[in-house]
Amino acid sequence: MTIRPELDVPAQGDEEETMTGSTAGVGPDPAPVTSGLLQMRGISKSFGGSRALDGVSIEVRPGSVHALCGANGAGKSTLVKILAGLERADEGEILLDGARVEVANPRDAADLGLSFIHQELNLVPKFSVLRNMAMGSGHPGRFGILDLRRLRREAKAVQERLGFEIPLDIEVEQLSVSDRWMVSLGRSLMRDARFIAMDEPTASFTDEEASKLMAVIEELTSDGVGILYVSHRLDEVLQVSDTITVFRNGQKVATLDSAETDRQELTTQIVGREVEKLVSRLEAEADESVAETRPVRLGVRGLSRAPRVLGASFDVHEGEIVGIAGLVGAGRTELARLLIGADRATAGTMTLGGEPYAPKSPHDALRAGIALVPEERRSQGLVLTDTVENNLAMAEHGSAPSMRARFRPKSSRSTGQALMERFSVKARSIRDTAHHLSGGNQQKVVVGKYVRTNPGLLVLDEPTVGVDVGARAEIYRIITGLASEGTSVLVISSDFEELAICDRVLVMRAGQLVAEVPASEFDEDHLTALCFGSSESSGTTETEKPA
Repeated sequence: MTIRPELDVPAQGDEEETMTGSTAGVGPDPAPVTSGLLQMRGISKSFGGSRALDGVSIEVRPGSVHALCGANGAGKSTLVKILAGLERADEGEILLDGARVEVANPRDAADLGLSFIHQELNLVPKFSVLRNMAMGSGHPGRFGILDLRRLRREAKAVQERLGFEIPLDIEVEQLSVSDRWMVSLGRSLMRDARFIAMDEPTASFTDEEASKLMAVIEELTSDGVGILYVSHRLDEVLQVSDTITVFRNGQKVATLDSAETDRQELTTQIVGREVEKLVSRLEAEADESVAETRPVRLGVRGLSRAPRVLGASFDVHEGEIVGIAGLVGAGRTELARLLIGADRATAGTMTLGGEPYAPKSPHDALRAGIALVPEERRSQGLVLTDTVENNLAMAEHGSAPSMRARFRPKSSRSTGQALMERFSVKARSIRDTAHHLSGGNQQKVVVGKYVRTNPGLLVLDEPTVGVDVGARAEIYRIITGLASEGTSVLVISSDFEELAICDRVLVMRAGQLVAEVPASEFDEDHLTALCFGSSESSGTTETEKPA
């Protein structure tokens, strides 16, 4: 691994939700400016008494991929917002081609050829693919009316360049997450972007979709587009990037040559210490069959809601961690919604603790002892304008027969403070609003508010999407700790590595549970093949499930 001196090494990249770089603002100026170079120098920003960025500098070169890594709250998003014109720096400057430029608003950024694809995609669901791609392209026809013929030609050309085919007249809300992301990328290219920042682009992608994106990025860089790649998926970062800049506590701590570093070294730079390897359940438990000797907490038989869930049958035992793997659109989230009463099943039955269970709403499920931590934490798991304290208390109040009788402000605050400490939530105080928290800390608040209800079964849908490596380890410890206390846990994840914490993994494909993989046979390649329907069972149990 090569760690280059902070001020001597240009960082390559692009922009997006985290176009950031850093450098202590001391020392000689970098080498002479290369044509097309984008630079941010000595950027500092404070919010109240909190220093979000401290003298950060970064250089982004055309035709290369510069990755930004760091724990949640390290300052990456703040730097990107400054580059995007969404925030103003207290100190520092932005240069393009060696000349100082002002980025006072998003239009300034777009005019400079800077484009951002944020984790929360900025698309209009009811608009067509064409109209979403055309937004901001600046090609009006006569009388200021959009020249749709010209835009259609340009959109088709962009699709051919990216190698994806999506009907231009279909509404965006009908597309998968990965297709929506490609629409956002297409819009950037229709704006003639010179630099594109990508924030957690593959967070909800399958491995196949992520591989396609890697090919697209290679095509873009060969055309001279600079890419700033922000991701917590470290293996992916090492694969796709040329250079990596690591942020910690608002400062740049290292610039790494991707070809000369590895995951362990990168993790240590991000966290500031060594992080223990994820221990599989098979390694952690002396007897992998222990869970199945315990009573069944949740029993599911023939559960259906066509076309997404078709005849699902399985058991979850007390203190057991069960994973559900599958491709995007396989029906995993839809199954979870049936379990908590967010949707009503059209066929099948469930039991909870041996008694009939048929929730009519998520509140019914909470009162029965089943909680769901949703994938969309910002829109479904939090009230962003409310305090951390109130967000942590909401699920507990919702699970009470009488919310008014149960609510005690002082007790609620002390319980919330204890949860913040237990989950290492970084906030200025418990009165801070959820909107001000980083993505990883928001996720820990969502998990914490449901753990507070002491559920018998906790369902987690993509629990670590957008969460840094250190916070991931904390969440895994929380999950395994809950299981050791007797809580049953159902983990829905597209990250097959994290499914290693499970006692067994159910594979879902096209709405059906098609296989069950015990911890003793867990293998990411085999699991991937099962999800695609291209694997022999080789000892894996086919799920024609329990009677």
